[in-house]
Amino acid sequence: MMLSFWTWFAVASAVLALLGGAGFLVLRRLARSRRRIAGLLQEVEALNDRLWSLADSEQRYRSLIEGQGDFIVRRDGARITYANAAYAALFGANEVDLVGSEAQLPQLATRALRPLDGGARSFDECLATHEGERWVAWIETVVPGPGGRTLIQRVGRDISARIADEDALVEARARAEAANEAKSRFLATVSHEFRTPLNGILGMSDLLADTGLDAEQSTYVQALRISGEALLALVDDILDFAKVEAGRLELVEEPFDVVQLVETVSELMAPRAQAKGIELAAYIAPELPAQLVGDRDRLRQILLNLVGNAVKFTDAGGVGLSVRRVRNTVEIVVADTGPGIPADRLDVIFGEFEQLEHESGARHAGTGLGLAIVRRLVGLMGGEVRAESRIGEGASFRVTLPLVAAPGAEAVPIPHWPGQHVLLASPAPFAARFLWESIRATSAAVSVAATAEAARAILAGETPVTAVLIDHALGDATAKELAQTVRAADIRDCLILLSSLARRQFGSPQEAGFSGFLIKPVRARSLYERLGARFPQLLPVPTKARAAKPSQRRPLNVLVAEDNEINALLLTRTLERLGSSVIWVRDGREALQRIEASLTGAAATLDLALLDIRMPAMTGLDCARAVRALEATLGRKPRLPLVAVTANVSVADREAALEAGMDDCLAKPLERAALLRWIDHLGSKASRTLSA
Repeated sequence: MMLSFWTWFAVASAVLALLGGAGFLVLRRLARSRRRIAGLLQEVEALNDRLWSLADSEQRYRSLIEGQGDFIVRRDGARITYANAAYAALFGANEVDLVGSEAQLPQLATRALRPLDGGARSFDECLATHEGERWVAWIETVVPGPGGRTLIQRVGRDISARIADEDALVEARARAEAANEAKSRFLATVSHEFRTPLNGILGMSDLLADTGLDAEQSTYVQALRISGEALLALVDDILDFAKVEAGRLELVEEPFDVVQLVETVSELMAPRAQAKGIELAAYIAPELPAQLVGDRDRLRQILLNLVGNAVKFTDAGGVGLSVRRVRNTVEIVVADTGPGIPADRLDVIFGEFEQLEHESGARHAGTGLGLAIVRRLVGLMGGEVRAESRIGEGASFRVTLPLVAAPGAEAVPIPHWPGQHVLLASPAPFAARFLWESIRATSAAVSVAATAEAARAILAGETPVTAVLIDHALGDATAKELAQTVRAADIRDCLILLSSLARRQFGSPQEAGFSGFLIKPVRARSLYERLGARFPQLLPVPTKARAAKPSQRRPLNVLVAEDNEINALLLTRTLERLGSSVIWVRDGREALQRIEASLTGAAATLDLALLDIRMPAMTGLDCARAVRALEATLGRKPRLPLVAVTANVSVADREAALEAGMDDCLAKPLERAALLRWIDHLGSKASRTLSA
């Protein structure tokens, strides 16, 4: 039977008591030992609790690390001192088996090395693991090891899915870029194929119109040309949109005459407006500099799209184009009296292929790209465009562009007419207001009458009228009757405002009682010149330079290299009508042979060669390179002028032509004016050489 410690202690105490004083000392020592043993037992229990807590924390830490799936390995040199289960799984092994080994996975690729603070680094590595290729993002650090040694620790995470997504994105982007490039090539090819027959249609209609047709035939030819121009506009819209969308449209910054640009656009669009029975008017504010810096061609495209759109959707009233200076920007407003645009469509109409459909259900012809191109071009030029409209009250498109004045450019000079009083009789919604502003800028007084009765009332008023402008839009008979009233009032200046179509049918303005006429849309310069002829207060107004007389020129020998018979016939007839002698060849190789014969004296000398870019046997570019090489070999100077003729109208095509040795690049359909410039230039040069 075992006795407890306290039982023994009690027995020992009794014995010691019998022993006396010596026993008491022994008893005190036993009590002190008892307390020390109790303290040691408590420390052992606390230490045991701490050990259990540490073991539990380590277990939780290990489970957390393993649960995340990170790869952890420590190395002492090449030898592994620690590897977790996730890292061992890369080898298809157990972590215990890896400790002490020098196992290393084959590295297939490494990238994205990035230094970190404290000498650490991170990198991505492709490894050939037990389960196949795996991409791992590593963070490598230096950690202390046993015995004061340093170990290299790597903590990695599987990023194979992310790398696969990135590769897929790169591949998708490459496919998209390839598809976009293919689309551009397709559009260029389609453009070429469209422009080749269009060149024949438009060119032949010009030649046919010069053959003395009767009125009915002329109408048919004009309809043919209008249809061809409409198709050409469609092709240009599609190509322009594709270039803007692909970001390949480059803007130029050069001085241009803004007055001439606006007047040219308005005069170009006026026949289309007048054919619909509506008015087109343009106004350039007098404070606007005569020259601005920017891309003239793209601004012209913006104006043509906006004005053409307004004319298309307006069936009564008119269209107004105004350009003003607003602080540091140029503001362009194109307004019309059409049916208007619903409020919920004011922003949508700038989208691709968007077209308005009115209550009648009628849709107008077109691609629906015009306004989309305008918005993108305006954005590229750093400006803004917005539409404003109310149903039944027309619409206006407002464009603001940060165009600066060209160095040294001044405002267009205007006359000074204080004391003059001009009566303007016109029902036109925009022309009357624009003419009023132009005349008011001269300090003259202006009265506007929308009817003949209102005009007669002003003439009979107390304020004397010194000049009268009568719009033919009042009606032919009404305008002539009003002119008789003006003559009876002894007013000498009475001008009739006529459209180009009405001018041919109106007859003599003088016989009808007018002192002269102005063609609509009225140019401010023409208005000032005609009205101010008898105004003594008129300041000098710049007049057009006299047209230079065409210099005497000898007939030119022109080589036409064109494989399309219709285009060749068009070029041949056009050049012959311009006084040139034409030699036609069907391909680039034959053209090179004919040019070589000319350079070596075996055939008549050529003055100009028109080379189609796409020809069988040898392209126009290859032919040009061969000609320039031949001229260098023969030491021939000056070199033969070579002009590329192409249906591809991109900047890259033009640059390729010039790089190949061409002197110019003309786009199909060919403009007669472009050919005439070359004929005049070369003919005048040849004449000067002969006279010298």
